[in-house]
Amino acid sequence: MPKPGLDKVDKILEKDVAILEGMDISGHWNRMFEQRVVWDYSTEILERITSLSGGESLGWCYQCGKCVPVCPVDMVGDYGPRKIYRKVQLGIDLFHDPDLWLCTTCMNCLRVCPKEVNMIEIMPAAREVAVQDGNVPPELQKVFENTAKYGNPMGESPRKRAEWVKEAGVPVTILPMTPRPVDVLWYVGSYPSYHPRGKDAARAMARVFYALGVDYAILGHEEKEDGDSIRLAGEKGLFEMLAESNIRTFQKYSFNRIVVTGPHEYNAFKNLYPQYGGAFEILHYTQFLAPMLPQLQKMFVKELPYTVTFHDPCYLGRHNGEYDAPRKLLQAIPGIRLVEMPRCRENGYCCGGGGGGMWLDGFSRDFIRERLSDRRVKEAVEVGAEILAVCCPYEVSRFEDSVKATGNEGKLLVRDIIELIDEAMGSPKTR
Repeated sequence: MPKPGLDKVDKILEKDVAILEGMDISGHWNRMFEQRVVWDYSTEILERITSLSGGESLGWCYQCGKCVPVCPVDMVGDYGPRKIYRKVQLGIDLFHDPDLWLCTTCMNCLRVCPKEVNMIEIMPAAREVAVQDGNVPPELQKVFENTAKYGNPMGESPRKRAEWVKEAGVPVTILPMTPRPVDVLWYVGSYPSYHPRGKDAARAMARVFYALGVDYAILGHEEKEDGDSIRLAGEKGLFEMLAESNIRTFQKYSFNRIVVTGPHEYNAFKNLYPQYGGAFEILHYTQFLAPMLPQLQKMFVKELPYTVTFHDPCYLGRHNGEYDAPRKLLQAIPGIRLVEMPRCRENGYCCGGGGGGMWLDGFSRDFIRERLSDRRVKEAVEVGAEILAVCCPYEVSRFEDSVKATGNEGKLLVRDIIELIDEAMGSPKTR
């Protein structure tokens, strides 16, 4: 039943005057009885995005704003799915706007979104259109070209992919040179194969595997970039080429499971490669080593008296639910005291390398106050950590740059977990 006088107000509104129960409530500030204007906004861009496969959920946003406080980019800039939706409403062409490239696909927004607006699908879908139209930041285009030509984003020769083995100090089986059945196919990855700090972790992994008696081998020059970050950056066609090539290579050899160094290949091999005919048992190296802790602990010969904090990789944690294996390894190392940063586990902060961000620091610095990795290093220092421990190949180099950029040299070291295990086992340092 309508409230008394409301029918009267409706009639009076037609004359631009509103009187309710004898009280004049006219005025521009009072929109209670007016139709809210929604047709002044162009829906062309929004409809173009929501028509894409993967872009549909952007239209579900109802502007609650829960995504903004948890968005790592908003903490250093002005961002978040709610803001992107609103900007699109107001007419920005996302396909030609810098906002398209700032999202790291960290998934923290989706974790809290009541409408399940999925930026992990929306952004790659919109970026794919931009890539096809040639609207790509130059540094990202260079990465695409390098990966297509050389099989890695750095543009290094495939023949050099296993050169790190020479300084590992232990024998490493390279399947193309010594084909044989193995228990573990270790997918090393591009950064551990080529980047100086990544190679430190690769050598440490080889020594730990050898000490544990793991029957493993690597692919050497036949290994190519997994393509997960390439896909997230919008080059789906190149991702599919890499996936099909890697699957063919995997299928040439006999093994029981694949152990990977990084979270992005873990995500790609576990969740995406099966769609292309490549279903294998996939383990991140921390998941592989955690059940072997009783054996590992007997091999520790050195105490590491460090206060350590751990950075959860987005694509191991939020995307794939693994938070415990890395921590179990760290807590088992004698002497280590593990402290947590306020943003950890499900609400862990992003390093800035996901979604193509690894190659877009130069592009993004005009739109943020500081790099995400710089912010994370400050958080590690604030909890009194001496070592920031990681288990993603992107993160060692990113965080070491940030340690220098934030003036924290001498206060904080960055180490892959496998490097700490290697050190506790008394293995020789290569740095």
